[in-house]
Amino acid sequence: MKMRFNFLIYTAVASMLTFQSCDKGFEEMNINPDASTTVQPEYMFSKALLDAFGNSYFATDVLACGGSMQHFATYKDVPGIGDKYYFQQGTYPYDYFTTGYTTAVNEIGTTINALNPDAPADVNKHAIARIFRVYIMHRLTDLYGDIPYSAAVKGYTENDFTPAYDTQEAIYNDMLKELDEAAAKLNPATATFGAGDFIYSGDVTRWKKFAYSLMLRLGMRISRKSPAVAQTWVKKAIDGGVVTTDADIATMKYVDGSQAINRNPAAASMLSNDYAVANGNSNTEGGKLAQTFIDVLKTNKDPRLNVIAIVWNNGKADTSTALQKGMPNGLLNKPTDFPSLSEPNPATILQYNAPFIIISAAEVNLLLAEAAVQGWWEGNAATAFSNAIGASMRNWALFGSGGVIASEKITAYQAAHPLTGSAEAMKAMIGQEKWVALFLDEQEIHANWRRTGYPALTPVNVAGNTTGGTIPRRLLYPPSEESVNSESLAEAISRQGANLMTTRVWWDKNN
Repeated sequence: MKMRFNFLIYTAVASMLTFQSCDKGFEEMNINPDASTTVQPEYMFSKALLDAFGNSYFATDVLACGGSMQHFATYKDVPGIGDKYYFQQGTYPYDYFTTGYTTAVNEIGTTINALNPDAPADVNKHAIARIFRVYIMHRLTDLYGDIPYSAAVKGYTENDFTPAYDTQEAIYNDMLKELDEAAAKLNPATATFGAGDFIYSGDVTRWKKFAYSLMLRLGMRISRKSPAVAQTWVKKAIDGGVVTTDADIATMKYVDGSQAINRNPAAASMLSNDYAVANGNSNTEGGKLAQTFIDVLKTNKDPRLNVIAIVWNNGKADTSTALQKGMPNGLLNKPTDFPSLSEPNPATILQYNAPFIIISAAEVNLLLAEAAVQGWWEGNAATAFSNAIGASMRNWALFGSGGVIASEKITAYQAAHPLTGSAEAMKAMIGQEKWVALFLDEQEIHANWRRTGYPALTPVNVAGNTTGGTIPRRLLYPPSEESVNSESLAEAISRQGANLMTTRVWWDKNN
């Protein structure tokens, strides 16, 4: 992050010193006629959207979070950060940090700075950009803990190339405030980003629901650490209006084509790293769907199994329930039955034009169900839970005809899985359903598991692992921070704890 800024400044200064005394047309020669000399916030916002979701999906969501959450498995050691809690080489634990700041964080910050919050034409754009900045930053802080937040992007505006790390508590307090203020600014009568908004096409009403739904997510995230504060924000979010129907879900839209940036990052990264050959055996990173995940889906007779998983059978992708079998986490050698183990369905998950589901009615209804169990919402927990199941199953139709689940199957599953029992038993059911319903958004699943402990996963304990046989709680700050921002990093580590995958972030600690 800082090295790039420093290099740009050094280059600019050197150029001025070299040419200021002998400028004979060089200035005109060095101007790119196709480049804008001023920031175009509409284009910058679109780029921030693409980079936010395209950021290190395979390393972070599949290998780190997805492996830890036992959705994905690999028999190889180098990509085994989540599967075996290995980190021997590569950049897997800090890719999201290094790439996130240089792209999405900078881009959304630049967008905000280029807009005038007092100008009628910019009010909605500024508010939406603030809301999306919270989305970007909450994913970073949930992965790492304390991070540069208030001083992020000030390298451009204030020459601050060694930004301080804010405490996660302060970050959460500000993110919730930002959502509250930005949602209140939204006005359906004024301009928006329009077609440059790949999530809602500028629909201000739905952006407001997105803001309050994200507020609900963040409020519940701090429910164990600061329950009184959490309850206040949860109630404010629900009162504001959240995403509870299929029509309001937030999805990032993608298209297939020659430009890789426009392709669904989950599909693109999994195809390029593991499943391009499509024969069940030539998987570059040794990946399959995990046994834990497939076993739960099969045991529960969950119809989502048949839209999520396939087995290569005589050269064809077979979704038959009987054939599905996941690979155990923690293997060190390629299993003999590797070619017949379950993989992501190429007709749904591996489609370049599939959407990425950001916040769904499934997730929000599960949060409402938990809030009801907690006594923070007066609605019916069982109804919200059933609604979440239905919404999750219908979401798969967004991935194409291969994802359509018959309504009678949905109804039967809902009837067979009512939310019942003690408060803790219901929380366990909600946690496991979220683990299934949010599949592919592995960062959110990992964060929710750390907060709730559900589902109750059995960790692996492979010789040479870096966590002592416990599921990782966070990712690692990059070595570049040690070299260029060492003082700020050291302060954060002294506060939060060692830069280890076992160190818990602020909200992942009980009072």
